[in-house]
Amino acid sequence: MFRKRRVRPQAQKSYETEENTFTEVINKAKRSSDFSTISLTVNNEQIIISYYKTLIDSDILQKSVLPFLKDKGSEIKEVSDIRNMIPIDDIKIIKDPIEVGKALHDGTAVVYFKNNKKEYALVNISYPRLGQREVNDTQNEFSVIGPKVGFIEDISTNLHLIREHLSTSDLIIEEMSIGTRSEKKVAIIYIEGVTNPEYVTTAKQRLRALDIDVSYDNTQLEQMISDNSTSPFPTYITTERVDRTIGALTQGQIVLISDKSSYAVIGPATLMEFFSNPEDFYLPSIIASFFKLIRIFGMLFSIFSTAFYVAILTFHYEVVSKELLGPIIYSRANVPFPPVAEVLFLEITIDLLREAGARLPSKIGQTLGIVGAIVIGQATVEAALTSNILLIIVALAALSSFTTPNYKMSNAVRLLRYPFILLAAIWGGLGIYVGLLLLVGHLARLQSLGVPYLLPIFPYRKGGIASSFVRPSFLKYDNRPRFFRPLSLKKYSPASNKDPKDGLNTE
Repeated sequence: MFRKRRVRPQAQKSYETEENTFTEVINKAKRSSDFSTISLTVNNEQIIISYYKTLIDSDILQKSVLPFLKDKGSEIKEVSDIRNMIPIDDIKIIKDPIEVGKALHDGTAVVYFKNNKKEYALVNISYPRLGQREVNDTQNEFSVIGPKVGFIEDISTNLHLIREHLSTSDLIIEEMSIGTRSEKKVAIIYIEGVTNPEYVTTAKQRLRALDIDVSYDNTQLEQMISDNSTSPFPTYITTERVDRTIGALTQGQIVLISDKSSYAVIGPATLMEFFSNPEDFYLPSIIASFFKLIRIFGMLFSIFSTAFYVAILTFHYEVVSKELLGPIIYSRANVPFPPVAEVLFLEITIDLLREAGARLPSKIGQTLGIVGAIVIGQATVEAALTSNILLIIVALAALSSFTTPNYKMSNAVRLLRYPFILLAAIWGGLGIYVGLLLLVGHLARLQSLGVPYLLPIFPYRKGGIASSFVRPSFLKYDNRPRFFRPLSLKKYSPASNKDPKDGLNTE
């Protein structure tokens, strides 16, 4: 009697725990808007089909699963009978509810009886090649090594690509509609337990507050929810790369994806993030760090090089060495314009060539860029409209602006050259100094989803300074950036003690 009384409560407790665990799995999945369930009534029994819409092939579901369950449902007495009813080879019958959660993220549909949750049929109707097409290659963020898959103008495909990489129930996708005349789906994506919920709440509030007829693209929404839409600096990262989006999610940022847009919007973002390239993580840390420093130097050179040229030749001849002063005088001997005029002439010419080349078909644009630059550059020097030295500086400044991986940040760098040139022409070095103070003050006031734009430089955060300027080794890159205030700081635990002879038989 004593044993019976102990066995029964244990058996009852085991069943209740199993049922509660399965209920928790389904309830956790229901928090994402791409999770769906279908209910069929057969022999007074309800058959439930649960799956993620972004991971399955809907054609297989409609043609090979639902019709057979409806037509032959009366022959189904147990869950195991489903294996003989549906013309799909990959069907498993399991009893462990924990496996259900894992199977759902692999593109599996779970079939079970509503009143009998002891067995579950896992029907594999995944579509693993969804989105894996040649047209998915990244067009504007090309990398030599690493994944080449990018987003397309279909939100279901883009969500599939993200969930395929992050197969966890903690990946939350919340959809909403934007637009009063033509509604467009917008998905807010984040990892629960990692992303600070304040960012999610702020993004939802700003999206719900929008009153717009039609949203054309995700980059338009980015400007509308920006903390300061009048700034030339982008406060969110726009990317077409799947790997960069996955990296942002894992370090505690949120991602916005909208239908009919091939770009994802990542926030919050800081200034130094715009000089990081996803390819940095596929290269050794010392090489990646060198390239990142080159990009930062290129940005500074692109902004200040022509301004310093104007300031020196207008106000500060004394800083030029005797060896260099002769070639400069000889180069500008026949130029009838002041330095500021020839600089503005060349800068506008370069921007005209760049814009014309970008708008023309690729082959014509490349030809125009190369031939136009050579012909116009040579002609302006021979016509004494500008000097050889300035032509070299402007060309290097244009090349330096291309080193910025983000197109919007590159445009901001191009724009900043002009006010610095004018300030240098008016006040020389003092003008550059005043412009620099105004620029730093503007950057210090910028925010992205409430996060200061200059983090971790200002406000100063010791832990993130190194990773902002270089790409640390993975042995030291085990924590998420603290300045994003993630709920979970640890990203992974690297092996601390490594022996080069590990795994080798030295006997």
